Amino acid sequence: MKKSTLLFVSTFVILFSIYLVAVVSLQPELKYELLEFYSALFHKEPKTEGVEKLTKTEEGFNLKELLTYSGRLKKDTYEEHLSAAELKGLDLIQNEYDLFGRVYEKTLVKADFGKGYRVDSLAYSFPYITPESKEVLEEIGKAYEALAGAGNYFTITSATRTEEQQKSLKRRNRNATDGESSHSYGVSFDISYIRFNGVREWNQKEQKNLETVLNHFQQKGKIYVIKERRQSCYHITVR
Repeated sequence: MKKSTLLFVSTFVILFSIYLVAVVSLQPELKYELLEFYSALFHKEPKTEGVEKLTKTEEGFNLKELLTYSGRLKKDTYEEHLSAAELKGLDLIQNEYDLFGRVYEKTLVKADFGKGYRVDSLAYSFPYITPESKEVLEEIGKAYEALAGAGNYFTITSATRTEEQQKSLKRRNRNATDGESSHSYGVSFDISYIRFNGVREWNQKEQKNLETVLNHFQQKGKIYVIKERRQSCYHITVR
C-alpha cells in the first residue's frame, strides 16, 4: 500500500473515531460542526438541488405584499399539520443517525439565523429543516423585519425532532403530542410569541407584527399555524 493511501486511511479512521465519540457524548452544537466538517471532507459532490435558492441574497420584503390583518389567526387542526408533513416532508426521521444521514444528503439544511429570525439553543430538536421549509422561513423572517423594523427578529424555539426525541419529550412533558409529530418530517418549527430581539417578555406590539406576517403566509396557503399557549409559541408547518 502506498504511503499516501495509508496516511489517508489512518487519518480517516482517527477522525471517524473522534466523530463517534462526539455523537455519543458531546454537545449538539459540536456535533453539528463535526458533521459539516465530514460532509465537506468526504462528500466531494454534494447534492445541491433546492439549496442554491437559499444562497441568493434579496433586498428584503415588500410591505405592500402583506395582507391586511383583521381578527385572529385561523387555528388550523393538528391533523392538517400532520397530513401536510407526511405529504411535503421527508420520511419519518427516527433517530439521530437517520437525521444526520439526511443532513449528509442535503435533504435537511441548517437553519440558525437570518433576516428577522434567530434559532434558540435547542434541547429536544435539531436546527435542521428541508430546503423548501428554510426558504419559507427566510421569507417569513424578511416579512417580519420589514414590518417590525431593521434589526428586529423573532425566535425559533423548536425545529426538526426525531421520533426518539418525541418519545423522550413525551415522558418529560405530558403536553407533548402523542404518537407521530409533524416535527419529525423536517417541515415544522415553532416561533415564540414572547421572545423578540433576544428578550423574553410579553410584547403586544411585536406579537401583533408576528401575527400579521403569519396571517399573510397562512392566507397565501404556504403554512399551517397553531397557537400553543402552554409553550407560548406558534407551531408552523410548511405546506
